[in-house]
Amino acid sequence: MGIRLPAVLHVKQILGRSLPIVPKGYLAVYVGEKEKKRFLVPISYLNQPSFQDLLRKAEEEFGFHHPMGGLTIPCTEDTFLDLTSQFDRL
Repeated sequence: MGIRLPAVLHVKQILGRSLPIVPKGYLAVYVGEKEKKRFLVPISYLNQPSFQDLLRKAEEEFGFHHPMGGLTIPCTEDTFLDLTSQFDRL
């Protein structure tokens, strides 16, 4: 028996505070234009073509140097949430 977590989570929703802990099966990403927010996404999203497009954009913009120290996705928070909510419907 395991704990089932909703697909995309803001870290504070899980832990109640910001800690560098990432549950098994999830990937931490930073999203936002001005203020970056940390989200946890299931690693299954890595198979989604539209998520792969976001990763390519992140590579083009940041290369392997991400200003937050983790994977930074270059889009607005709303765009990211709209896109990832579509994965949950599949």
